[in-house]
Amino acid sequence: MTTGATPPAAVNQAEFTRAMMDAAITNPKGLRDSQNRPAGRRFNVYRNNVAVSLTEAVLQAFPVVTKLLGEENMKGLAGIFLRAHPPQSPLMMFYGAEFPDFLAQMEQLAHLGYLADVARLEQHMRRAYHAADAAAIDPDALGALTPEELMQTRVDFAPALQLIRSSWPIFDIWRFNMEDGAPIPQAGAQDVLITRPEFDPLPQALPVGGATWITALMGGKTIGEAFEVANQDADTFDLSTTLALLLQGNTLTALHRKD
Repeated sequence: MTTGATPPAAVNQAEFTRAMMDAAITNPKGLRDSQNRPAGRRFNVYRNNVAVSLTEAVLQAFPVVTKLLGEENMKGLAGIFLRAHPPQSPLMMFYGAEFPDFLAQMEQLAHLGYLADVARLEQHMRRAYHAADAAAIDPDALGALTPEELMQTRVDFAPALQLIRSSWPIFDIWRFNMEDGAPIPQAGAQDVLITRPEFDPLPQALPVGGATWITALMGGKTIGEAFEVANQDADTFDLSTTLALLLQGNTLTALHRKD
């Protein structure tokens, strides 16, 4: 988003920004309209338009959080948020990155412990959507490896891959609010893998140990080394299922033999 207006040199930029984001602050001194008159009413209109645009951006970025809280409550929270976190980029697709942490720090929402992680899931999905494209490997390249070669292989990931770990059932909460007929969320921790096999991000719950294995791969470990790490975290870790999710999501972009 661009404002379409630039404060004159006589107006302090920080003062202008604070006044633009908070209607309780008086108009900046020295700000004048095209007729060289004090920019009172016009600045108020401009300030309101900015607030409405930013509020709508937050609601669109976090649809499940909006549904959980209710639109009016979400608008109120967005108003508080935008005053504390004005845009740092003219690209609105990046606005709201601080919102999950903002929710986590709101004492009034402490009883909704899952809310911040649901927001993080939505934020990660937005990152996946806007991530750079990358060509995935042919799955047959893995099939051509012997089991020993496979375990000695390192992998590169597509930029769209996102991983989020939570002590809450965030995938089930997201699905229950986004898909008709989805099952009611049950208590329990969930790790979520987000891929972009085509155009839209796809969140999927990972099996136990899956997030540990993928994190180890991201850290440069071979498939076998990462398996040992994941197996220590969960002795029931299912390597084949997790690897299949990565392949189906077009997340692997290169294979590197350990030697």
